[in-house]
Amino acid sequence: MTKKESFQLEFEQHVTEGLKAFPKFLSSKYIYDDRGDELFQQIMALPEYYLTNAEYNIVDQYKADLRMLFENNKGFDLIELGAGDGKKTKVLLKELHENGTNFTYIPIDISQHAIDDLASSIKGTWPNMDVQGEQGTYFNVLKELAKYNQRPKAIIVLGSNIGNLSHDEAINFLKQIQEIMSPEDVLFMGFDQKKDPLTIQNAYADTTGVTQEFNRNLLHRLNKEMQADFNVDQFEHWEAYDPETGTAKSYLLATEACDVHIKKLDLKVSFNKWETIHTEISQKYDDQIVEWLANQSGLKITQIFEDNKKLFKNYLFKKN
Repeated sequence: MTKKESFQLEFEQHVTEGLKAFPKFLSSKYIYDDRGDELFQQIMALPEYYLTNAEYNIVDQYKADLRMLFENNKGFDLIELGAGDGKKTKVLLKELHENGTNFTYIPIDISQHAIDDLASSIKGTWPNMDVQGEQGTYFNVLKELAKYNQRPKAIIVLGSNIGNLSHDEAINFLKQIQEIMSPEDVLFMGFDQKKDPLTIQNAYADTTGVTQEFNRNLLHRLNKEMQADFNVDQFEHWEAYDPETGTAKSYLLATEACDVHIKKLDLKVSFNKWETIHTEISQKYDDQIVEWLANQSGLKITQIFEDNKKLFKNYLFKKN
């Protein structure tokens, strides 16, 4: 079975499980096809969506410090989980390139389209840069990353991707990273911080409706790839942020009762009016929570980097 076939089978199994469940759920990771990638680019450009600019400010401000933390006599592998368009990473790549650093860049993303675009863009700017993109989900690809053990690794996870995981899932994810790390390796990861709840609410519920279309892309994919008959316009996006737990949750709401047939899966699904499909969590953190996650995962925080507006932080971890 090819990697693409394996991913498609995993997607189909997830849809069957998620839409048979109560309450219903679908993972946001399946939003990302060509159209989903394009919509996320639009979200990142929204003034309400502070996360991208905040982390860009961190990478730009500390790029020389990061280069010195990552580089060593043997060279290193720069492994990025959830690379996307690489906008922030390119700031670091430019710094590494201009200083003649010996490294290989290994971007990993669930979207093959994103990987192809990123690799093409980097080769257009730096033709001699060693780029080895891989498509896949974090958990599947982590097993393969153990083979990168000939020289130190700098593993980077930008954009608060860990925020899409519950605390238990995050600990499991961090443990898996920790297990493939040597004492020389480092992990550089973004964590969106707790802040004014309205700022967070607005970031995930913009007035232009781009975020709604982004979430609806899940249903468009089911219609296109699994011959489903969702009336997509009957589903609306809803965002709810709980400042006590630091959890922002995204839902698709059925505005009318309806029956949906997913032909490829031979699956019939009924929705009551206002029934939900839970699509995403976006967890927010403080230093105490991140330290607890690290301790539970066999990691230790060695440095913390914060943007100028104090909205976002990146933490540098080593194996404990």
